[in-house]
Amino acid sequence: MTEYDLVVKNVRVVSDERDTAVPADIAVADGRIADVAPGIDTAAARQVVDGGGKLAFPGVVDAHQHWGIYNPLEQDAASESRACAQGGVTSALTYMRTGQYYLNKGGPYAEFFPEVLERTAGHAHVDYAYHLAPMSKGHIAEIPGLVKEHGVTSFKVFMFYGSHGLHGRSSDQSSFLMTPEGERYDYAHFEFVMRGIQAARTEFPELADQISLSLHCETAEIMSAYTKMVEEAGDLTGLAAYSASRPQHSEGLAVSIASYLAHETGLPTINLLHLSSRKAMDAAVRMGKAFPHIDFRREVTVGHLLADIDTAHGLGGKVNPPLRPREDVEALWEYVLDGTVDWVVSDHACCREELKFGKPADDVFLAKSGFGGAEYLLPGLVSEGTRRGLSLGRIAALTAWNPARRYGLPTKGRIAPGFDADIALVDPDHTWTVRAADSESTQEYTPFEGFELTARVSDTFLRGNRILADGKVVGEPAGTYLHRPTGNGGDAR
Repeated sequence: MTEYDLVVKNVRVVSDERDTAVPADIAVADGRIADVAPGIDTAAARQVVDGGGKLAFPGVVDAHQHWGIYNPLEQDAASESRACAQGGVTSALTYMRTGQYYLNKGGPYAEFFPEVLERTAGHAHVDYAYHLAPMSKGHIAEIPGLVKEHGVTSFKVFMFYGSHGLHGRSSDQSSFLMTPEGERYDYAHFEFVMRGIQAARTEFPELADQISLSLHCETAEIMSAYTKMVEEAGDLTGLAAYSASRPQHSEGLAVSIASYLAHETGLPTINLLHLSSRKAMDAAVRMGKAFPHIDFRREVTVGHLLADIDTAHGLGGKVNPPLRPREDVEALWEYVLDGTVDWVVSDHACCREELKFGKPADDVFLAKSGFGGAEYLLPGLVSEGTRRGLSLGRIAALTAWNPARRYGLPTKGRIAPGFDADIALVDPDHTWTVRAADSESTQEYTPFEGFELTARVSDTFLRGNRILADGKVVGEPAGTYLHRPTGNGGDAR
């Protein structure tokens, strides 16, 4: 008789390998999935959970979050990881950089990143990893050490930071970015970042496909000019004004520039982040055809798929790139459904009310950028996606399998023997209304306030440990840092 730590019975297992779910039980031993089959013997199981016929998704690998951007890192690691559990997220990959916000300091990552790890350890309810942004020449030189010593295999460029502020006005990069005197954060720097990452791929050939660069694609000069135009015209307000101030072609142009730089530097592993518009996605598709030797991956957020400038609840929906008009939302869904989009993320960035809204509170250009949303990632995608004909298997690929493969997490992303026992149970027939007050996040508002969703995550398991039971977070923080690659999970190759 086989002994198991946990058996989750009576579920319908969802996999990226097939469109529909199949009835099965899931057996867990030592934090890994031991068996997936109907009628698993539970006589020797230490714990048995009846899934009640719910869908069992692989735990979500949310490849885009921002812990510690507006709140102390250790606080965000605790509270926002609880929100992750509510959304079926079991692995959070969060962006980190030097400069204002986050730890509010500059300097080398050799000093900065150990502090990041120390301040996160012991607080998170889900597993976590970090993407790092090389902000200076010195950081580029540190890339091989970050790969080797800390298992950081993913890096980021914010294409507008050098000439446009995070929230829409400031262009003072020296104090905001805390870059060394005489250095600039510009296209030349982005080129040298790419060369540095490609050099690391050459140095570590066994990891090459998992060492990648992600880019926030917006063009500072276009946004600066359009922000001035929008403010001077004065005929737009709120989220409509913000979208117009950061126009869609600003994304498309930045995508094109980033793609050519990747071609020039020979860096083939490029991730285009949170594409928010038809023009941005069209540029991404065109660049894929122009440079077929580059392995582009295309990301969208659940926020850009669920909300638009008219349906989002107030200025809490300010984010970069902006929420867009409905026609762009519909365009993004076209690209999700036809397979162009590689993964869907939350871009979770908890910004509490006292920080989010400026004075006057109705001036969108004074509000901070970003909002939380990890708790709505899987429920939102299942609710809206299945209504539009998106298969369950495709949802599993978008939320787990694809990002896990790209970002060096071979033990994550699938409910199959040998993989980490990260599981999200979803009731696809549970209709509920989004209320910020019900979230574990410390953010007191949500742009999704009042939205009706038709799927709910009831239970979440992290490596076989139940961290969400009947919608409530349970247990002490058990999340660990994911030093990548995490090892070989089952047949994950």
